[in-house]
Amino acid sequence: MRELQPGVAAPYGAHFDGSGVNFVLFSANATRVELCLFDAEQRETRLPLPARSGDIWHGYLPGGRPGLRYAYRVHGPFAPAQGLRFNPQKLLLDPAARAVEGPVDDDPRLHGGYQQADEHDSATLMPKCIVVDETYDWQDDRAPATPWGETVIYEAHVRGLTLQHPAIPPALRGSFAALGHPAMIAYFTHLGITALELLPVQQHTTEPRLQQLGLQNYWGYNVLAPYAPDHRYASQSSPLREFRDAVKALHRAGIEVILDVVFNHSAELDIDGPTLSLRGIDNPSYYWLNPDGDYTNVTGCGNTLRLDQPSGVAWVMDCLRFWARECHVDGFRFDLGTVLGRRPAFDRDAPLFQAMLADDTLSRCKLIAEPWDIGPGGYQVGGVPGRFAEWNDHYRDDMRRFWLLGDLPLGAFAQRFAASSEVFDRRGRAPYASVNMLTAHDGFTLQDLVSYNQRHNQPNGEDNRDGNGRNYSYNHGVEGPTDDAEVRQRRGRSQRALLATLLLSQGTPMLLAGDEHGHSQHGNNNAYCQDNATTWLDWQSADRALLDYTAALIRLRRQIPALRQDRWWQEGDGCVQWLNAQGQPLGASQWEHAPPQLQIRLSQRWLVVINAGPETVDMTLPAGDWQLVTPFVQEDSQADLPAWRQPAHSLCVLADNN
Repeated sequence: MRELQPGVAAPYGAHFDGSGVNFVLFSANATRVELCLFDAEQRETRLPLPARSGDIWHGYLPGGRPGLRYAYRVHGPFAPAQGLRFNPQKLLLDPAARAVEGPVDDDPRLHGGYQQADEHDSATLMPKCIVVDETYDWQDDRAPATPWGETVIYEAHVRGLTLQHPAIPPALRGSFAALGHPAMIAYFTHLGITALELLPVQQHTTEPRLQQLGLQNYWGYNVLAPYAPDHRYASQSSPLREFRDAVKALHRAGIEVILDVVFNHSAELDIDGPTLSLRGIDNPSYYWLNPDGDYTNVTGCGNTLRLDQPSGVAWVMDCLRFWARECHVDGFRFDLGTVLGRRPAFDRDAPLFQAMLADDTLSRCKLIAEPWDIGPGGYQVGGVPGRFAEWNDHYRDDMRRFWLLGDLPLGAFAQRFAASSEVFDRRGRAPYASVNMLTAHDGFTLQDLVSYNQRHNQPNGEDNRDGNGRNYSYNHGVEGPTDDAEVRQRRGRSQRALLATLLLSQGTPMLLAGDEHGHSQHGNNNAYCQDNATTWLDWQSADRALLDYTAALIRLRRQIPALRQDRWWQEGDGCVQWLNAQGQPLGASQWEHAPPQLQIRLSQRWLVVINAGPETVDMTLPAGDWQLVTPFVQEDSQADLPAWRQPAHSLCVLADNN
C-alpha cells in the first residue's frame, strides 16, 4: 500500500504539481483524517493524512495524477449536544474540491445519526471528488473592467438561457460552452449588456424533499462544492476548462462575468439532512449552532454557515480568489449576504467583510450583496460596507407600485429614480451601490408582473403556499394569458414604461434574462424547482420588438452623462431638474400630492416625460427644440410645442436639439 508524505499545509484542496498531488483539509476538532482513494470499480483505499499544522491536515501522494477520485473520512467524537458529529462511516467531500462526480440521491444511509452515530457506510452512495489539472492557457485575456457607472447587468441561468436557442448546436445547449457561442455573443452585444450575472454555477444537489416530489433544484442555491463548476453544465469532460473558455469568449466581447455565490448555508440542510462534507469534517467550526447543538437557521434552508472565525474567513476567501484568479471572474453576488456579517448579530465590520475589502484580488472585482436574511436584524439594505453594491428591493417594489398600482407619490418615485440616495448616499458610497431591478430570478418575470395579480405556484408541490405573496403586480383586467387586444396593449405599455424607468434611472440596472422578449413563467414566482419549459427561455416566441426597444434604451442610457458619471446629483449641478406637468419646478406639496405626471431633465439635454395616470394628459414642455429619440419616435405622443399630449401609463424621452 502506498503511504503519504507530509506534503505542505496550503493551499486548500487537492493540487497536482506535475509529480504528485498534495491534499489539504481543515478540521480543528478531528482526531484523525483518512484520505480515501477510489479506482474505476469504486474500490476504496484509505491513507491517513500524516501531518497536522495547527488545524490543517495534509499529505502528499507521489505519483498522484489528475483524474484521481478521492474523498475523506474524519474521526472524532460524536457528541451532538456539543455540536460534534464526527462519523468515519460517512464519506465526506473536500470543501475545496475543484471537481465532483456523481449525484446525491435521497437515501437514509447518508444521515450521520441523531443521538447515536449511524453505522451505515455511505461510500457507495456518495459522489467523489476528482483531482484536476488546473493549468490553462488564458492567451491574451483581459478583464473588461467596466466602470460601475457604465454597467448594465443581465441575470441569467446557464441552462435556462440557452437550452432552447435554435442557433446553438444541440450538444452545446444549456452548457458553459453555449454562453461563449457566437450566437450568444452576438445577442449580448446587440442587447448592450456589459455584465452577465450567472445563478450559481457551482456543483449543487437537489434536496430530499424535492426528490420525493419528483422535482429538481433548478436555480442551484443548494451548493455541494463551492469551488467546482457543475458538471451538468459542461458539454465535454472538463467543466473547469469549459467554464474558462466561456469567460474568455465573453471577455473578448467586452462582457464581464459575475457569479452568484452561496456562502450562507450548505446542502447538508438541517438536523434531518445528509452528512456530505462540512457536518462531518468539523460541524461547530463551519455552522452556527444553538446551545443544544442544533442548527441556527437564519437562511430558511436548515443551517447557517459560521463565517466569523479565521477558519471560515480563510475558506471563503480562498474560494473567491480561486474564481477570480484561476477563472478570471469579474465579480460576485452574495446570496443572503447578511450572513457574511453575522457574529451572530450583523456587523458591517465583521471579519469576512474586512478581509474582502482589504484583499488585492477582490479589490478588482465587483461585489454585490443581497442584503438580507430571515434572522434577527437580517434586513440590511443600505447597511453593507465599503465597495459593495446591494440589491435594492425598495426600487423594485416602489417602481411596481408607481406604474402598476398608482399608489406611490412623486417624491418616492424620484428618490428611487435617483439611486435611492436617502438609503445609499452615506459613508462615501456612490450611486452604483443601488442595484436597481424590477424582477429577478426570485419572483415574477416582467411579463407575469403585468399579467397576474396572484402567484400560481401549484407545480412546486406546496399547495401554492411558497413564493412571495406581496408582488405589487397588476393583470390589467384578466388573470394570465388573453387574446383581448386592449388588455395586451395595456400590458405592453406597462412593460415598456417599467423597462424605460429601469434603464434610465441612476444606479446600476439589472435586467432579468427573458424580460426583454416577454418570457412568462405562467405566474410561478418561485420557480426554483422547475427545470422545464417554465423557466427555459423560448427563443422562437421572443418578442423582437420588445428586445429592440430594450436594446435602444441601453444605447440611450450610454448617451446621458448624468446616468454614466456615477456621482450623486446635487441641486444646480446640471445633472437633473424635476419638473411638473407644466414644465415648472415641482413645488413642495406636489412631491406628495400631485397627480402622477412628471418631467425629468437629465444633463440639460434629455427630457423624460412621465404619465403614470389612467388618462392621456396635456403637458407643457420646458423651453427647447425637443425631438423624440429612439426608441420613442413611433410613440403616439402628440406635440404642438411646447404643448404635449402624453398617453396614459407611458413614458417617452426627448432631446433638445439646441
